[in-house]
Amino acid sequence: MLFFDMMRDPAFLVLCAIVLAGCSGLPGLFLRHGTLGQRLASAAALTSSLLALPSILYLLIGGGEASFILNWNFPFGPCEVALDPLSLFFLIPIFLIFPAGSLYALGYWPATSHNSEKSVTFFYGLLACAMALVVVARNGFFFMMAWEVMALSGYFLLVAEHGEKEVRTAGIVYLVASHLGGAALTALFASLFWITGSFSFPAPQSLAVAGGVTSTLFLLALAGFGSKAGMMPLHLWLPSAHANAPSHVSALLSGVMLKVGIYGLLRVMSFVPERPLWWGALLTAVGLTSALAGICVASAQKDIKRLLAYSSIENLGIITTGIGLFLLGEGSGNPRLAFLGLAAALFHVLNHAIFKPLLFFCAGSVMHAAGTRDLDRMGGLARPLPFTAFFALCGSIAICGLPPFNGFASEMLLYLGFFGEARSAAPFIALGAPLLAMVGGVAVIAFVKLYGIAFLGEPRTEAAAHGHEAPVTMLAPIGLLAALALLGGLFPPVFMALVQPALRSLAPDTGLVSALPVPPVWFAVAGGSVIILAAVLYLFLQGRVQGRSASGPTWGCGYLRPSPRIQYTGSSFGAFFSSLSGALIRTRLHVDPVRGLAPAAARLSYAPEETLLHRVVLPFLNIAGVACAFLRRLQHGEVQIYILYIFATLMLLLLWVH
Repeated sequence: MLFFDMMRDPAFLVLCAIVLAGCSGLPGLFLRHGTLGQRLASAAALTSSLLALPSILYLLIGGGEASFILNWNFPFGPCEVALDPLSLFFLIPIFLIFPAGSLYALGYWPATSHNSEKSVTFFYGLLACAMALVVVARNGFFFMMAWEVMALSGYFLLVAEHGEKEVRTAGIVYLVASHLGGAALTALFASLFWITGSFSFPAPQSLAVAGGVTSTLFLLALAGFGSKAGMMPLHLWLPSAHANAPSHVSALLSGVMLKVGIYGLLRVMSFVPERPLWWGALLTAVGLTSALAGICVASAQKDIKRLLAYSSIENLGIITTGIGLFLLGEGSGNPRLAFLGLAAALFHVLNHAIFKPLLFFCAGSVMHAAGTRDLDRMGGLARPLPFTAFFALCGSIAICGLPPFNGFASEMLLYLGFFGEARSAAPFIALGAPLLAMVGGVAVIAFVKLYGIAFLGEPRTEAAAHGHEAPVTMLAPIGLLAALALLGGLFPPVFMALVQPALRSLAPDTGLVSALPVPPVWFAVAGGSVIILAAVLYLFLQGRVQGRSASGPTWGCGYLRPSPRIQYTGSSFGAFFSSLSGALIRTRLHVDPVRGLAPAAARLSYAPEETLLHRVVLPFLNIAGVACAFLRRLQHGEVQIYILYIFATLMLLLLWVH
């Protein structure tokens, strides 16, 4: 009876779903038939989502909270997990994208053609479980355990194709960045233990200590969580990691794991009752810098997944800007600005968790068909991949912040926040509006390039010409995410109903300004008008070309018959913005030498590289590796030496306990 009573508890169902997600990949490790294990994992992922999402929505909208305490007899205090509005809100992306990616993997990463499928499926479930545990943990030690499992699961997923040098390098950079961020978080929780005498999280707005101490905690949180969220200049691991991981893994990393960094920052901020004004100024500056620099570098990329990865830096910059505006509004006694900033940030968290996985899934379908990530070797894919092309168009419009999709609604809140300050006592805040507009303009250019070069024109290679549409298991999650993106754009109150509880828990004072400054019906009118206009334009153009055949003079300078040789490439399309962002990126050329009187065909290739990473960070890591080479002496390959290490560690722990 007790078990059935517990099963009727929504909070207990959420915990069951987390455990089920973590175990979803286990059957595949023991079954010889790889396909069966992968299908069981997908079924478990869908079941966990069906258990969790209705319970999360019930608790979030109904105002329910719950906590569970496990006495685990460790010297770190009781292990507490809790579900409050902020945790419930950040659980939604996890249980939305995790089953979608698991279903997508059946077609994209099938067990029959990938030797690494078992490990990918296992760590995929473990990553989702670890992210959920991070979100519900209320003990610093337990939080760090879940954080490390999350980081290591992401590493093993990233290096699924470790035979390639580029993948191994990306994995090393990711691992180093993760542990540097983890070191900052360890210092953060050690400081909290020093202040409160416990590893348990302080209650909201209860950490009343000197300003210098809270500022130190904030900077440690910004370094640790900002690294995970990909804020500039802590983003260096992100582009290579997201580009080299399998696409459904990239979708989970970009759509969900980056948000865990945002969650951690908001959680630590919630401990402090009075947050200094300079926190808001710093976050606004970091956010706008990340957004502008991220999208400028994205526009120069010719690798479709690397472009999407840099675009994630831009979107996390927009979210950070919203949090910064919230703090500025709160610190200056402007509840309307605080409401718009935090509502925009949380709304964009949901939106980015929808349209970025949608685009990564589409990129996976394109790679599945064309066999390459290089935009310059694609073209004309809209004909063989009509559904993928349509969904990619939806995602591209959404991520550019244009109606009728969801990106427009959340970015509109940020614009209203900036413009509302034009006549206030601090009008300089309004200067963020033109910067945000510039970010939106460059985003349009970047995604016109992505869509136009990949899907329109003529195919540039035989593989692109003979591409094939993705199977239903890949298209179904893409279509679901596109429908959600449209829903959030036409009816933003549906998403705002999920945002409001989390917003009230972080900023109770903004409850007086809890309504959208623009009537929601205008979003539906604007979005519906765009849809009708697009449909009319499409029918008009179809009518003009229906039944007509092309004709022209005999000599038309080659323009009468489109050819890949006269089309823009990805690089030529973005050359102008590449020149503008020359301080951030440089182009590495490789030219085969030309020898002899009758030289053979020579090849020229090029690749954009981020200056900071390749000129500063990687050389520094190489020097650090040489300096720390003596540590390798600890590795002997002898079991008895390792047992001695374990014995010494246990002795030190016992001495510390007593």
